[in-house]
Amino acid sequence: MENICIGEDNKIRCRWCSISSDFHIYHDNEWGYPVKDDFTLFEKISLEGFQSGLSWRTILTKRNNFRKAFENFNFYKIVDYKLEDIDVLISNKDIVRHKGKIMAVINNSQCAIDLVNEFGSLASYFWSFEPSENIKIKPQTQSTSIDSIALSKDLKIRGWKFVGPTTIYAFMQAMGLINDHAEGCFMRETITKERYSFIRPEIKNKAII
Repeated sequence: MENICIGEDNKIRCRWCSISSDFHIYHDNEWGYPVKDDFTLFEKISLEGFQSGLSWRTILTKRNNFRKAFENFNFYKIVDYKLEDIDVLISNKDIVRHKGKIMAVINNSQCAIDLVNEFGSLASYFWSFEPSENIKIKPQTQSTSIDSIALSKDLKIRGWKFVGPTTIYAFMQAMGLINDHAEGCFMRETITKERYSFIRPEIKNKAII
């Protein structure tokens, strides 16, 4: 029972939802659903980088501001940002004004384009790191995994910034590469069904570490 909580609507959710009711909509409608849209994947990995050292509530509250500031995380547009664009971002009080993290998104946009050119899509690349079905990990008992460590290592080799194993594990949880809803959470079965019916992107080229 330590990983679950009961909300005012009497629904049993992952315990992290008890921090704020703001999390309920995100938890019930987004977290853990499998994703293969490249811009959504890039948005999430970018926002996870911004979260480093902060709370996800802070980032979630500002998410629409981030989307507006970063062209809805269209990496084909972000890659062309100039010094004046960076200055505007750093002075934007509606987002997290951390120069290193802002520069990381711009840097990673080129890395994302490189991955698309190599693998056909970001989705094809990221889903090649989906854990094997025979790897059973009790939900919400760890902050990294063998696969998040491998993905983090490969991204760093490819020049990505702010993509440590913990950040990448959170990314994998949120984007449905694993089902980490707690046992007893009413969403766990829903995500299990979603992952079962999800048509995974074609893996044309497996990244090997």
